[in-house]
Amino acid sequence: VVNKVVFIWPAYAERMPVYTEEDSALAPHRACEGVKDDLKRCLLATDCVKKEKLTPKACLRANDPSIPLECHNLKTLFFECKRSMLDNRQRFRGKKGY
Repeated sequence: VVNKVVFIWPAYAERMPVYTEEDSALAPHRACEGVKDDLKRCLLATDCVKKEKLTPKACLRANDPSIPLECHNLKTLFFECKRSMLDNRQRFRGKKGY
C-alpha cells in the first residue's frame, strides 16, 4: 500500500494526485464488492439484526418481514453479479455491479 507519492520535479507536484492508504481501502478490489457492501449495510440496518440479534444470513433465510424490498433487490443483484462471473459470454462483456 502506497502512503505517499514522491515527485522528482516540484513543478509537477501541484498537478499530480497523492495516493493515501484511505483512498486504496475505499476502492473495490474484487468483483461484486460494491454490491456486497451495500447488501451488508442494508441487512445490518434491519430490525431482524438489531433487535432480534440474528445474523444477516439467518434473517434472509427466514424471509423476515423487517427486511425491506431494497435488501431483497440487492440480494438478487449480488447473485446475478456472482453468476455472471461464471458465464463465459458475460466474462468478455464485463462484470455486472458498480
